[in-house]
Amino acid sequence: MAAIDVTEATFQTEVLDKSNDVAVVVDLWAEWCGPCKTLGPILEKVIDATGGKVVLAKVDTEANPGLAQAFKVQSIPAVYAMKDGKVVDGFMGAYPEAAVQEFVDKLLPTEEENAVADLLAAGDEGSLRIALSMEPANEDVIVALGDVLVAEGRGAEALELLERIPESERTRKVAAAARVGETPDDDHDATLTALLERVKDDDDARQQFVDVLELMGPEDPRTAEYRKQLTRRLF
Repeated sequence: MAAIDVTEATFQTEVLDKSNDVAVVVDLWAEWCGPCKTLGPILEKVIDATGGKVVLAKVDTEANPGLAQAFKVQSIPAVYAMKDGKVVDGFMGAYPEAAVQEFVDKLLPTEEENAVADLLAAGDEGSLRIALSMEPANEDVIVALGDVLVAEGRGAEALELLERIPESERTRKVAAAARVGETPDDDHDATLTALLERVKDDDDARQQFVDVLELMGPEDPRTAEYRKQLTRRLF
């Protein structure tokens, strides 16, 4: 897998967001830097051998001084490993191949992580229950299992499961589906219009209104307008 040339404009997508799924090694270099030209091919060789389990992102510090400043780079080459949007390891200087190999090896998924990934890919309740027993706070597993439970009409179980982890955009959507249950095959306008009449004094109606908007999602152009209507009714 070829290294990715990252800029200040693409860093969020190519490094931070991607690091939620796979370890990303950021190589900060410059054309004038001799040691960078020695280290670069070694990084590419070792990381390419992982078959995509680790990704290499190269940052030209001359063209992207803001990123060099963000990493507080004092000298190059500077290499940082990122997982889940955070720096987890790093080094400066032109390391030999054996040292680079050791650095990258520590970033590879463990056998347990690979097993959980396989169970998550299977996607059935039994597999997800096993994955949950291995990693009780894994958001991917909990959200996937929550979706399965909601689809089977077991919303209460899904809500109890979601309490294991902090609220996020993903968990809010599953929770909304768990509370709303089966929704009619319409565009929700009739449901929301009826609920608007009750939201001020009826907590259940207000929660259902918010849940339906959550299921519609921010990409639905009506969501923002309905949120404004809710605010006007409440305040």
